[in-house]
Amino acid sequence: MRFLYNFLTYLLLIPLAVYWISGGIVNRSYRDRLMQRFGFGFPKLQDSIWIHAVSVGEVQAAVPLIHVLMQRFPLQKIIVTTVTPTGASRVVELFGEAVVHCYMPFEFPNAIRSFFTSVKPRVAMIMETEIWPNLYRGCGVRSIPLILVSARISPKSIPGYRRLVPLIRETLSHGIIIAAQSQADASRFLELGADPERTHVTGNIKFDIEFDQAIVSRGKQLRSALFACRPVWIAVSTHRGEEQQVLEAHRILLKAHPDLLLVLVPRHPERFPEVRELIEKSSFTVVSRTSDQPATASTEVFLVNTMGEVPLFFAASDISFIGGSLVPIGGHNLLEPAIQELPIITGLYLFNTEEIAENFVKHDACVVVANGVELAAAVLVLLDDPDEATKMGKRGLKVVEQNSGSLQRLLVLLEPLLNSQAID
Repeated sequence: MRFLYNFLTYLLLIPLAVYWISGGIVNRSYRDRLMQRFGFGFPKLQDSIWIHAVSVGEVQAAVPLIHVLMQRFPLQKIIVTTVTPTGASRVVELFGEAVVHCYMPFEFPNAIRSFFTSVKPRVAMIMETEIWPNLYRGCGVRSIPLILVSARISPKSIPGYRRLVPLIRETLSHGIIIAAQSQADASRFLELGADPERTHVTGNIKFDIEFDQAIVSRGKQLRSALFACRPVWIAVSTHRGEEQQVLEAHRILLKAHPDLLLVLVPRHPERFPEVRELIEKSSFTVVSRTSDQPATASTEVFLVNTMGEVPLFFAASDISFIGGSLVPIGGHNLLEPAIQELPIITGLYLFNTEEIAENFVKHDACVVVANGVELAAAVLVLLDDPDEATKMGKRGLKVVEQNSGSLQRLLVLLEPLLNSQAID
């Protein structure tokens, strides 16, 4: 089965090359260190601590872990790999040159071999669930300890994995430590052949999100400078097909609150021009973040067309809607607004953040809506009842606090590996 798997990966080489090269014509970020995708141009490191975070969400979840590792192992070089250019940008924004960033190569044996030859990690950590047979095997044959951090497997993915049980079982047999989000996730890994002695329930590291008072203070100042005293709701990480529903909701809301401002933050930067065009075609007056202009009394939508400023604009808003949830994307991070005690609204499509969302719903810490009309109704309730909005925000913060602690449980597994190898 491994031979068949590798044969298929090589068959995909040409389509992948065409996809990334053609993508680079439209989006210049796809050209960034393109050869790393195919196994060339990696930095030369020795005994590094390697963390793989696919995109922005995983990078954000890894922030507290990276900070702790930098404090406890100051002489150890940390390398962070991502798949998406937006994830790469977030690494640079957060850490600058304090960590090394490179792109994760495609799952070709030669590319994986080249990565390990250059980077030579001492310990590897992969955020959430990325089951890649060649990558895992590369760690195993080199005796590199590998921890799956906040590991999860959705029930929907189990049937697909079962078809590949021999390959998955062999993949999970290389001394991998699984730090599962929940007992249910741990059970699913065991069902696929994980080692019971190396499978642990540590919780979701995303709940260990760091609160930055400086960002909140800057956000309040930003609100005063840009939005004056207007009520503000924010829609973040929106996708194609979702902005139209958000704008529909805003049109309804303006009838009851003519001074209400919508702050709109699309998920992907390459869509910023497209979203601005949609706003203008929908007959809303709009100001973009990069224009450095405040929203006037006639401005109806403020478009955030920059990266890395979402926490800042959360602090400048009264109510939040988290995108990727009115369309079948699977939802995005509910914890960033919760840590700032911001009331949260989300859509029905939450399969990428199912357990976190269920926790929030269970404790009345968010509102789930099905479409733009329901979104407008939910925002209106919170605008008209600020006491309930405040209480909802406090309930959200409490959910975060009650579920934190995963990082410390992870360090119990990680530190012996680093310390023992340091002695060796």
